[in-house]
Amino acid sequence: MNNSGTGGRNLALLGAGAILITALTTGLSLFVYWRSGDIYLDRSRPGYLPDEDEATAETDTTDFQYSDTGPIDKAELERYLEEYKKLNNRLKDFSDPYSAAPLSDESLGITENNDEKADQE
Repeated sequence: MNNSGTGGRNLALLGAGAILITALTTGLSLFVYWRSGDIYLDRSRPGYLPDEDEATAETDTTDFQYSDTGPIDKAELERYLEEYKKLNNRLKDFSDPYSAAPLSDESLGITENNDEKADQE
C-alpha cells in the first residue's frame, strides 16, 4: 500500500481550508466593523467623541507652515528655528514626559471652552 499521494493532497486541502476560513472570518469582522459605524470613529481616544458644534478654531502653536513654492533663505531658516525653539521649550517644560500631561486635552490644544458653551445655551 502506497499512501504517498494521499498525504500531499490532504496537506493541500488543509492549507486551502485554513486560507478559506481566515478569509471568511476576516471579511466578517471587517463587515461588522463597517456596519457598526466604528470604522468612522477615532478609537485611539476612547470617550472623546466631539460634537459638530464643539469644534474650535485651530491654535497658533501648530500652525507654522511653509509655502510649497517659496524660497528658502536665511530669514526663513531663522524663522523656522525660532518656531522650533518655541516648540522645543514647550516640550521641555513637562516635568515627566512619560506621564499623561503631554497628551492631555489642554496640552494638545483641544480644551473645551466653557464660556462659548454658556453663550450657546
